[in-house]
Amino acid sequence: MYHSEKYPPGYTSSSVVYEVNLRQYTPEGSLKAFAEHLPRLKKMGIDILWFMPVHPVGKVNRKGSYGSYYSVRDYTALNPDLGTFDEFKQLVTQIHALGMYAIIDWVANHSAWDNVWTESHPEYFSKDENGGFMCRVKDWSDVIDLNYNEPGLRRAMIDAMKFWVREADIDGFRCDVAMMVPYDFWEDARAELDAIKPVFMLAEAEDPMHHIASFDASYSWELMNTLEDIARGKKPVKALDDVLQIDRLTFPAKAYRLRFVTNHDENSWNGSEFERLGHAADACAVLSYTLPGMPLMYSGQEAALNRKLAFFDKDCIEWNTFHKESFFTKLNRLKHDLSCLHNGSHGGEMIRIETGDERLFAFIRYKYDEVVVVLLNITNSTVNTDVSLPVRFTGLYHNYFDGYNIPLESRNAFSVAAGGYKVFIRKPETE
Repeated sequence: MYHSEKYPPGYTSSSVVYEVNLRQYTPEGSLKAFAEHLPRLKKMGIDILWFMPVHPVGKVNRKGSYGSYYSVRDYTALNPDLGTFDEFKQLVTQIHALGMYAIIDWVANHSAWDNVWTESHPEYFSKDENGGFMCRVKDWSDVIDLNYNEPGLRRAMIDAMKFWVREADIDGFRCDVAMMVPYDFWEDARAELDAIKPVFMLAEAEDPMHHIASFDASYSWELMNTLEDIARGKKPVKALDDVLQIDRLTFPAKAYRLRFVTNHDENSWNGSEFERLGHAADACAVLSYTLPGMPLMYSGQEAALNRKLAFFDKDCIEWNTFHKESFFTKLNRLKHDLSCLHNGSHGGEMIRIETGDERLFAFIRYKYDEVVVVLLNITNSTVNTDVSLPVRFTGLYHNYFDGYNIPLESRNAFSVAAGGYKVFIRKPETE
């Protein structure tokens, strides 16, 4: 089994990931048009840009007028709707010049019905009882399954991944439905990719096994689903403790658990974070940045995108206002500046703190002399309660979002509005 102490790459220790939906990002939907946003994203504090699949989209059995990004026709080509391959390489160069990194979505489980391999290597695909192409997921009628029992397919897929690292100098991959592809394929791929350059690997999966030898980060769907249930009054706040306990017990310390309130799937199929989380959307975003884990933003969050984006058709994000940009800039700065909030084992310990009301989710993150106290009210009513701190964590704190200093003692009275949040920082220089 492949194992390397080189990963995760060092730059990821405090990184924030931003998912780029190129099709919907600008009216042009092109690489050149998106490039104009790079300085803004850098200023906002984004570190890793994850591009949804950049490959040509299948035409056979296409859904909608544009089709799914995840129906790949050619793994070593760029979708001409986005621009040219040279333009993509230039975009990656621009990203690197700004001190950011670029990863692309990789769809290894399935491809388009008219993928180039269906003609040149039909043995790369799974077949039904009649010898025809097939897909295990009934709703995915626009794609067909790849066959990982075929050594040639494994070799071709890894070579295609290496192509993008070598030729475009990308920094890694977000791997679609990683749990549907054999573990040993990902292990082999990681070994060969790291031989070119240390890559960052994000699994769209929630499986501790992926972190043994293949992936740096994985989705934390269970956390997001639990937050929705709490915001809707379906579960008590203490349900979060169970989710976090499972994380601690089942995932290795080095694992980056991807924390998010939205992404392309959630937005397009289930609605915006404002539809799903309502009044608690901002509090949940704060939680995604302050829990152990790695935060993810999705295209348009900084503009308070409050509607579903069409998945198979053109549906441009409206950038009339950047209503949430300052909010996320502050969260990104918080992530970068405080070592106790860094990703995975780079961050500090987390301990829950006592309150007089179970509806308030309160915890401490700390590392060395640096301490962050977080209070979150995900429920739909104001909470007035006492918050108790261990003596070693008392002292003068800075209220990060409200901008004033406040002493926190062993017992403190707080009022936190529905959907409200408070973040207090204690650094050695503020004492």
